[in-house]
Amino acid sequence: MLTVNNLSVQFGKRILFDEVNTTFTHGNIYGVIGANGAGKSTFLKVISGDIDPTSGHIHLEPGKRMSVLNQNHNMFDEHTVLETVLMGNKVLYAVKKEMDELYLDYNDANADRIGELQVQFEEMNGWNADSDAAAMLSNLGITEADHYTLMSDMEGKMKVRVLLAQALFGNPDLLIMDEPTNDLDFETIAWLENFLANYENTVIVVSHDRHFLDAVCTHISDIDFGKINHYSGNYTFWYESSQLAAKQRAQQNKKAEEKKQELEEFIRRFSANVAKSKQATSRKKMISKLNIAEIKPSSRRYPAIIFDQDREAGDQILNVENLSASVDGEVLFKDVDLNMAKGDKIVLFSKDSRATTAFYEILNGEQKADSGTYDWGITTNQAYLPAENHKYFENDLTLVDWLRQYAKTEEERDEVFIRGFLGKMIFSGEEALKTSRVLSGGEKVRCMLSRMMMERANVLMLDEPTNHLDLESITAFNNSLKNFKGSVIFTTHDHEFAQTVGNRIVELTPNGVIDRYMTFDEYLDDEKIQEQRKKMYNL
Repeated sequence: MLTVNNLSVQFGKRILFDEVNTTFTHGNIYGVIGANGAGKSTFLKVISGDIDPTSGHIHLEPGKRMSVLNQNHNMFDEHTVLETVLMGNKVLYAVKKEMDELYLDYNDANADRIGELQVQFEEMNGWNADSDAAAMLSNLGITEADHYTLMSDMEGKMKVRVLLAQALFGNPDLLIMDEPTNDLDFETIAWLENFLANYENTVIVVSHDRHFLDAVCTHISDIDFGKINHYSGNYTFWYESSQLAAKQRAQQNKKAEEKKQELEEFIRRFSANVAKSKQATSRKKMISKLNIAEIKPSSRRYPAIIFDQDREAGDQILNVENLSASVDGEVLFKDVDLNMAKGDKIVLFSKDSRATTAFYEILNGEQKADSGTYDWGITTNQAYLPAENHKYFENDLTLVDWLRQYAKTEEERDEVFIRGFLGKMIFSGEEALKTSRVLSGGEKVRCMLSRMMMERANVLMLDEPTNHLDLESITAFNNSLKNFKGSVIFTTHDHEFAQTVGNRIVELTPNGVIDRYMTFDEYLDDEKIQEQRKKMYNL
């Protein structure tokens, strides 16, 4: 389907790709992973022709159509929503446009050309194009009332959905997508997962969403040391098998035959679990290709995110009564009653992210509620990771001095201790002397996590904790929260995070609260709850 020959990409002295040779085969879905800065998005831009490689070339099988998820949200502002989707199939759209123009000036001279175009149009199933595009938009949550709205009049999050419909439209032979789940709600992501899991053609996708990668990928394409290696299986298979291989490499005394049996047993267990999943039919293709020869240790570094508690909290964690908040007269949530018990790991959830952020800000004394009260248990101490953290970094402190501000003891103030702490969070050597103003988004979140770990709180509040983090940090963070013995209240767009950490779901709506002790998947799959949610948002 797509062949990459001797591809090298270099920016100045920095080599991103060095003589890469690889093939992407028909019918497979490749999840491209790599550390931040490894060149994932650059690789997609080279494949799609947006960036020229330094050397080498890309070859797409003749007659095959490539479609790319457009990242420029304003490119189609002068077109209607429906027309923007149709433009996803460039050949079809060009034929339709020429035909429409010739019809306006119909005469004997252009009748033959119209006839030729009609044949082409029919071969491409063009007469159903409008209804196919409309169905795609409706599936992505764009109502019929908006299909003829100009793109310039659509809000940002809706434009993202239109551009996604554009990329998927017309069944392209090769689909290239960079972070397709950004700005989508869980329901729309579930629709996209289902769509791609049953997709017959080739997909190359970059995503930080592990649930999405697990649901759709037949292969993981790992960018490491300037090369790209394909591994059969989804993200969880790649992660767990590479961890097992790394562990085996350290076991000098274990016989080769024992290691082989351990890997075979791992594949058997993994395959049995996948066979039970909702999308079992589309995953069978993936399972059949798993083999121990492909399992290799990874060079990835995972931060050591470990939350300890100074002391264990008592039974009473948090009591909220009749809490309400609004912004500019618009109700975000109202009449929230909540009794948080020891061991609760609450997924705080809302269709409006302003509601969840306001809730955290009130609990942390940063914002006043319209009405109601909240009381923390006397044995609790809290640590908070806000969605917006820029105010913490408006200084020229080095990372060592920045973290020292949050030290509680003389030992913690010691440079050796702080450097060791930063080293665990993958700030080693000279990186520990960076000033806080020059940090990337992901580095800032890792600093904020270091600060939280030093607080040794028994209640953690996390507002979109995975924002800006790479897959390694997200995975380490997720594992840490699963093992945390205290209580957690968190909001996330990461499905895997919500499903594997949360044991209680609290949804804030403008008309009250829905509160259930269950997993996130159980909550989304419960038809009665979905009916209740519709009512609560539309009263």
